Amino acid sequence: MLTILGHTVELLDDPFGILSGNRYEFFLNIAVPEDDELHTENELGIKVIYVVDEQGSHINQYHVFERNEKGEEKYIDIWLDEEEEEIIAAYCKENLPSE
Repeated sequence: MLTILGHTVELLDDPFGILSGNRYEFFLNIAVPEDDELHTENELGIKVIYVVDEQGSHINQYHVFERNEKGEEKYIDIWLDEEEEEIIAAYCKENLPSE
């Protein structure tokens, strides 16, 4: 099971006003146990686009990435399981910036 260690978040700008609600870009720092298929010696993170609109809030998309000692990021082609997605969605909802 993944553990979220911290995050950064920012409100994404919609200059044309075509999207409903607000979209937030979260960068989550995560840790996973050694027996997890995601485990690596490098830092792991998840970039999440989280939507809050009149229908509620949800994850729109996410990408898992690893960061090496030089700070270079490489996306990992993997899908999280449903329980992990629920953990991330709850974390993002709890950590929305106040407006």
